[in-house]
Amino acid sequence: MKKEKVKKIKNKKKKKGLLFRFVRSIIKTFYGKVRHLGVENIPSEPSIIVGNHAQMNGPITAEIYAPFKRKTWCIGNMLHLRDFPKYMLEDICRYKPKWTRIFYLPFCYLIAPLAVYLFKTADTIGVYKDMRIISTLKKSVTALKEGEHLIIFPECHTKFNNIVYEFQDKFIDTAKLYFKDTGKELSFVPMYVAPKLKTIVYGKPIKFDSTSPIEEQRKIICDYLKTEITHLAQSLPVHTVVPYANIKKKNYPKSK
Repeated sequence: MKKEKVKKIKNKKKKKGLLFRFVRSIIKTFYGKVRHLGVENIPSEPSIIVGNHAQMNGPITAEIYAPFKRKTWCIGNMLHLRDFPKYMLEDICRYKPKWTRIFYLPFCYLIAPLAVYLFKTADTIGVYKDMRIISTLKKSVTALKEGEHLIIFPECHTKFNNIVYEFQDKFIDTAKLYFKDTGKELSFVPMYVAPKLKTIVYGKPIKFDSTSPIEEQRKIICDYLKTEITHLAQSLPVHTVVPYANIKKKNYPKSK
């Protein structure tokens, strides 16, 4: 794949606060340059771009480096001060001995105010597992109608292969609501984030079929995206994959 030169689309949104811009610049300096491959696969019309989480690397690179107007789905727990510490603690310690929680707990509470501020200030849409999911879908359709792409990292804690984990599939329903509202069928674009190579690759999209039952579309589209993300990873030079799960670095898999 050839490296694509991408010009970022200017966003007319309200300017971010000084603290947000300061932290963002520090993170960008730490990450350095990130190359984008396969940008020609991103439709000119709004679409849903679906990628591997790569722990926090996926959301961070989406916020800082995405070369198009977008909103990123963010788990709602990260947007509320009362929910953040518990959620963060569970994420950090899921694969660690339970006794380590006593050491991580103060850290989770310490970073909560800044982290919640950053996630709420970023271009995110909160995702919830209760009735508030209706608000998530409505905000997503609104963003798409305003010409923005959506970036979603739908992995869960069940392995699919050495590259990507299984997907929570209800995000496909956004396309159903979008079609109902606009009469247009959305495209879903596979994206692979390779932090070790400082590379993001976009694959060929699959289009939502409004004539097919939503249950079938969830399976067809998710299976396609997981398979294509795997192919994208394997199309790159052999590298260490940063997995969704927060496991020990010595257990990170290789791409081939």
